[in-house]
Amino acid sequence: MNEQAPQQWNKFYLKDVSFKNLMTHRIFNVLIIANPYDAFMLEDDGRVDEKIFNEYTELGLRYPPTFTQVSTMVEASEVLSTTSIDLVICMPGNADNDAFTVARAVKREFPDIPCVVLTPFSHGITQRIMNEDLSIFEYVFCWLGNTNLILSIIKLIEDKMNLEHDIDEAGVQMILLVEDSIRFYSSILPNLYSYILTQSQSFATEALNSHTATLRMRGRPKVVLARTYEEAMDYFVRFPENILGVISDCRFPKGGVKDSEAGLKLLSEFHRRAPFLPLIMESSETENAEKAEKLGFRFIDKNSKKMNIDLRNIMAEHMGFGDFIFRDPKTHEEIRRIRNLKELQDNIFSIPNDSMLYHLSRNHVSRWLCARAIFPVSEFLKTVTLEKLRDVDQHRQIIFDAIVQYRHMKNVGTVAVFKRDRFDAYSHFARIGDGSLGGKGRGLAFLDNIIKTHPEFNEFEGVKVSIPKTVVLCTDVFDQFMDNNNLYQLALSDAPDEEILQAFIKAQLPDQFIDDFKTFFEAIRHPIAIRSSSLLEDSHYQPFAGIYSTYMIPYLDDKDEMLRMLAAAIKSVYASVYFKDSKAYMTATRNVIDQEKMAVILQEVVGKQYGDHFYPNFSGVLRSINYYPLGYEKSEEGIASLALGLGKYIVDGGQTLRVSPYHPTQVLQTSDMEIALRQTQTQFYALDMKRVGVDFKVDDGFNILKLKVKDAENDGALNFIASTYDANDRVIRDGLYDGGRKIVSFNGVLRHGVFPLPELLKLSMHHGADSMRRPVEIEFACTLNDDRTGEFYLLQIRPIVDSKQVLDQDIMTIPDDKCLLRSHNSLGHGVSDDIVDVVYVKTDENFTASDNPVVAMEVERINKKFLADGKNYVLVGPGRWGSSDSWLGVPVKWPHISAAKLIVETTLKNYSVDPSQGTHFFQNLTSFGVGYFTIDENKGMGFFRKEILDAMPAVEETPHVRHVRFSKPLHIMMDGMKQEGLVICDTEDAKGNDAR
Repeated sequence: MNEQAPQQWNKFYLKDVSFKNLMTHRIFNVLIIANPYDAFMLEDDGRVDEKIFNEYTELGLRYPPTFTQVSTMVEASEVLSTTSIDLVICMPGNADNDAFTVARAVKREFPDIPCVVLTPFSHGITQRIMNEDLSIFEYVFCWLGNTNLILSIIKLIEDKMNLEHDIDEAGVQMILLVEDSIRFYSSILPNLYSYILTQSQSFATEALNSHTATLRMRGRPKVVLARTYEEAMDYFVRFPENILGVISDCRFPKGGVKDSEAGLKLLSEFHRRAPFLPLIMESSETENAEKAEKLGFRFIDKNSKKMNIDLRNIMAEHMGFGDFIFRDPKTHEEIRRIRNLKELQDNIFSIPNDSMLYHLSRNHVSRWLCARAIFPVSEFLKTVTLEKLRDVDQHRQIIFDAIVQYRHMKNVGTVAVFKRDRFDAYSHFARIGDGSLGGKGRGLAFLDNIIKTHPEFNEFEGVKVSIPKTVVLCTDVFDQFMDNNNLYQLALSDAPDEEILQAFIKAQLPDQFIDDFKTFFEAIRHPIAIRSSSLLEDSHYQPFAGIYSTYMIPYLDDKDEMLRMLAAAIKSVYASVYFKDSKAYMTATRNVIDQEKMAVILQEVVGKQYGDHFYPNFSGVLRSINYYPLGYEKSEEGIASLALGLGKYIVDGGQTLRVSPYHPTQVLQTSDMEIALRQTQTQFYALDMKRVGVDFKVDDGFNILKLKVKDAENDGALNFIASTYDANDRVIRDGLYDGGRKIVSFNGVLRHGVFPLPELLKLSMHHGADSMRRPVEIEFACTLNDDRTGEFYLLQIRPIVDSKQVLDQDIMTIPDDKCLLRSHNSLGHGVSDDIVDVVYVKTDENFTASDNPVVAMEVERINKKFLADGKNYVLVGPGRWGSSDSWLGVPVKWPHISAAKLIVETTLKNYSVDPSQGTHFFQNLTSFGVGYFTIDENKGMGFFRKEILDAMPAVEETPHVRHVRFSKPLHIMMDGMKQEGLVICDTEDAKGNDAR
């Protein structure tokens, strides 16, 4: 945008409007008091309930009222005393007396209930109305048997009930009708409402789905009826910014007296205060036409047979109803017709300057948006006038930017129905089909809503937080695919995975989606991830993540080839439901596979293209609970695993960087040079952009490359996330320098504030867990730019429901005499009851730390046997396991003890070493879910009942180590939140083993 534009228009924020808070006051129950004949005619011939219901349905309105009909005041009084009635309508000539008499009786007995009188017009009625005070009633209408009038009465009263609230809440507009002729407003109101409600149906089609369309209709312009000069002026003074237009008679009361020019005076005053406000004069006195037009008002002849058509045409052109028509200011010919907001966005730069000037000078764009309930953009554009900004091109850019921001605001947090003519680069999340989004799809929609409802995510300068552009093929598409291709028999059989995959790939997807997919390609222009989203995945109630496949395909200029790859990927995801591992997992979790249904997520892959590779600067997995807190870390502060490249590297168990968002500068893996060189990432995953074709494999990583960090250095992808090892000075320096090995340390974003990653992780963790009301796991990816800006994408959220991590008992309530050992300083979380073996170091009077290297070799030999048998054990010994200093503990490497499911470090009276908390192989502990207990009996920090093991026969015994086996499984319990852990054993079992 031109730099001369004022700052407030270069950078602005639109405030969203919640339509669900509008029109909260409704008329639900209507009492009609009519004589038996009229009551019969309404019920039988008029069918008022049915007609009103049909009117509501056709206009897309909800909550049609119910009608109760009585014919006497006694019956009315009984109903009003026993039923909640919102409106009373008194019909002419009822059984007791005329409508006015009955209405007065109703207001005397029930003064707070709105009451309307319907009356036919005759000379006698006219005279009576002229001489009678009607102010006690809400309105008097002329009744000629038209049920549309009843709909208009209800809407008119509802509009009045909601006017002030809805204007304050959302800036809703109103059309001010100034008319004291009962006959005329009884005639014009049904036509006016019919036009407005039809218009609201039209603009509601711009909503992203049927629910938001229905809600958006609540933002339609309201109709307000004023019957005197003073009443009309009061509305103008109270709501000067919310009047879409004025329709006024010429003759009505002013100062308590009928004034033949009251309308001219009123509209002149309005025009003086609001020069661009559309003003329409309607009169049966034709001489007023010249007066009105001379003052610049539009004129409508009440006597004209096409009065209603004339009114609609003027409203369409001057109040923003219907299509927006850009006109030539000289000839008034149509230049461009705009039907919706997207068309305005697409065409705003191609409208001729003189046409733009013409419409901008008259506030037409803002008014058109207002009439369509696009209040945030309309309110903003009202402030951008030609007087303040003369440059037409800047106006175009401002309008374009405002529409883009509005569409983004509306897209975020909403699952739209996919429409080819609407989905573009500014779209966000859409669905194809009417079935379920599946587990991951629901999680993505939920993440999107979290971002929308917590604007603090996007308050960081230069940072955009969102989910990637997404389209979900709902589960009904899966059903259609399976049925059309008769795949169930093969899918449910014991056929090999490859056979099932090939059968699915040969099957045909419905052709109706071809154009949808091509539209999606054009909108994102990125590689696409095709992700499973079954009904059971990411469930709140059972573990079901990582079972099905996720494929990726590159972006191609050849859209037909890309379409073939996408179709093959979708069908491969469908096939993965019936792979051997999926069926086995279904059986293990007691689910029925033929009840599983699969939605498929089509999502832009986060990242950048580097030659033939595509990957993000980094990906990560965030858990809102940390079962392995170190140092100052706390369990409730959560933990994140970061990795260069695609997130599949993390899922596959690659070497990641473990960091607490609350302690980003305290990273164990970079705290020591030797550890950093040994325990940081050396490889990463990227999408192979050259791999083109439909030869998809059961392995969904068939086109994923495993590259070296050196490749990322050559790509220029390590800026801000790597450090450099200087071999000469034996030091690691933050940043990238020539020569030297690159260490993926993330120090730029963790230590130096280049990008607010720790803050974003804390926000994601807090709002995710708070919204789900349970601990969560969140996947994310990020692209960083050289100017320190970036995009942070949330990819998935799921509750942490691993059954192995569910504690159903407070371990503090378990007595010590039931336990083999207990620790008040433990790492890890969950339960295990499938281990019967304990391997422990003999710490009798002959123990000496000088034997620790030999102990390490003996433990390694025993560990190899467990690995060969595929079993696990509990390992107990003094000092620090894995210490490089053998005087401080047993100097084992991780492969030497890799079959241990629980590792315990103890102290002795003459051998007390500060605990290590497993720091020597911490990455392995967290990756494999191994528990680590510290017991210091010298300080009362737990106990180890070694005597139980000593009394048992040894399965194997070396000079320094014993291996014993229980006949019944040990029960290992770890509370990661409290850092409490214990092992329960059956002491009778131990005695029995001893006896044997």
